[in-house]
Amino acid sequence: MNPQPSVLVVEDDVHIAHVLSFMLERQGYVVTHAADGRAAVEHVVSQPPPDLVLLDVMLPFVDGFEIIGLIRSQPAWADVPVLMLTAKNTERDTVRALDAGANDFIIKPFQPQELLARLRRYLKPAS
Repeated sequence: MNPQPSVLVVEDDVHIAHVLSFMLERQGYVVTHAADGRAAVEHVVSQPPPDLVLLDVMLPFVDGFEIIGLIRSQPAWADVPVLMLTAKNTERDTVRALDAGANDFIIKPFQPQELLARLRRYLKPAS
């Protein structure tokens, strides 16, 4: 088993994706980035699951709610923790994300230390 936890980051905003990748790699995580919903769907159906998924809600082509449905329908991926990222701070979106199968929910702009603390709830720290 890979000693470094892996994280799939699904985020279409290049700047946010870069910040997330940098932050996570500095913490010792192996990061894979999917830049839109179509790339994320392709990854989910063709690749082994990561240890955790950071999933933006608003994505081109396929939105985060559809992707989490796909993740939960794939036997190998069904138990992977998913943290959803969204700029929308509405109760409806929070409820919809949690009902769709998200383990947690992070509102953008996020605080880096809070995001890392939420990740640590689901991932063993990289050694």
